Amino acid sequence: MNKLIDARGLTCPLPVIETRKALRAMDQGLLEVVVDNHIALQNLEKMAQKTGLQYRTTTVSEQEYRMEIIVGKVDLVEQQSSSRHEGSIGNTVVVLASQFMGEGDPVLGKILMKGFVYALTELDQFPAKVLLYNSGVKLATTGSEALGDLQKLEQNGVEILSCGTCLDFYKLTEELQVGSVTNMYEIVQSTMEAGKIVQP
Repeated sequence: MNKLIDARGLTCPLPVIETRKALRAMDQGLLEVVVDNHIALQNLEKMAQKTGLQYRTTTVSEQEYRMEIIVGKVDLVEQQSSSRHEGSIGNTVVVLASQFMGEGDPVLGKILMKGFVYALTELDQFPAKVLLYNSGVKLATTGSEALGDLQKLEQNGVEILSCGTCLDFYKLTEELQVGSVTNMYEIVQSTMEAGKIVQP
């Protein structure tokens, strides 16, 4: 059984959610998903990789991207990463929803956030993930004073995930320098599964 999902015009995370629904309903066949932006395609690729599915992508135009997913007898339970470093604190997730820390003067807030991210690199044990959304995604882009520290965390096995919708909103998609793009479904899933959430 083959199926087509036209997810053009759907906002994040609907393309991923609709694709997952279709995959759960299929035993085998070819699922083709059409989206209208590269961020949505990247989110679909990440989902397919995490679930161990075979897929191929085609760029038709700047407004049309296609993914074909080969469906067999697939277990859609997400694979747990076996590469998590020994330094992680269980399943701790750090959430950075702003480029500033706290309320008040933005200059001070920026200094505090830089200090917070640096302090993460000095811990004896690292978090499993750092989630960036809203203006927090600016921390992982070109020119960020926290960029070097986020790169150090990534080198130590910490997963750095930036909201694709937020990067697109701030026109920073091409400026991402560390980690990978994520979507709201994965952000919700990561926070729901976290053993502990830290949000400064």
